[in-house]
Amino acid sequence: MATAAFILIAYLIGSLSFAVIVSRAFGLPDPRTYGSGNPGATNVLRTGRMLAALLTLTGDAGKGWLAVFLAQRFAAAYGVDATGVAACAVVVFLGHLFPAFFRFKGGKGV
Repeated sequence: MATAAFILIAYLIGSLSFAVIVSRAFGLPDPRTYGSGNPGATNVLRTGRMLAALLTLTGDAGKGWLAVFLAQRFAAAYGVDATGVAACAVVVFLGHLFPAFFRFKGGKGV
């Protein structure tokens, strides 16, 4: 049961779209409405705001790191084995590609 909770949390972390979050914070248009329509750092860069694109890239990379770090850090305490931690790494990536918060349309997974 703990492994399933870890996997769900990793998926939800992966579902955070930093392109949308950063664009809203900077008062930029939704990146899904211009350019390629992809919520990613390259599309945010099309606004001409390099800092926003850099924060998007950092946030998207950071959420993958965070999910795996948390899984590794707390796995032993909750009886989650190495396979469960590896599953978290895969699922955070799938959350990025198919985010629950945005109707399962997300990043390209570069």
